[in-house]
Amino acid sequence: MKICRHPRKSKEEAYRAFTSRQNKTFHKKFSEVPTSQRIIFVPHCMRKTQVCKAVEKDGYYCCARCGACKIGAIAKLADSLGYPPLLILKGGRAILRIVKEAKPRAVVGVACFFEGDQAFRMLREYDPAIAVQFIPLTKDGCSDTDADLGEIGEKLKI
Repeated sequence: MKICRHPRKSKEEAYRAFTSRQNKTFHKKFSEVPTSQRIIFVPHCMRKTQVCKAVEKDGYYCCARCGACKIGAIAKLADSLGYPPLLILKGGRAILRIVKEAKPRAVVGVACFFEGDQAFRMLREYDPAIAVQFIPLTKDGCSDTDADLGEIGEKLKI
């Protein structure tokens, strides 16, 4: 009987490894894209829905910078760096439609590992030239999620 020396990775470990590889692969290309030609996606699950003043659009929300959650801080930093307004997505399927309309050369995404993995694959299939950087949530779930502002800031400043 053989004992497996390399037990199968958990899904999170596999997502983490894939994300790390993708971020490294696109880092240089991403750094060469001006911030004005990048787009930022954050998940609606980071919103504090009871107090959030975000304006709902077709498939996403526009942050009102009400201060109820970290999204406002991300939006403020993005503005200061010259990014277009960030978009708070209701779901991952909206990414492709928005990318087709906005035609960014680079994308910054904040999401759970599953949604981030799906977005990487979807964008790569649609246009392999789009440079993507992904920041995973630090607290997962479908509501009251969280992300590391320091890590997001580092990615935005690349």
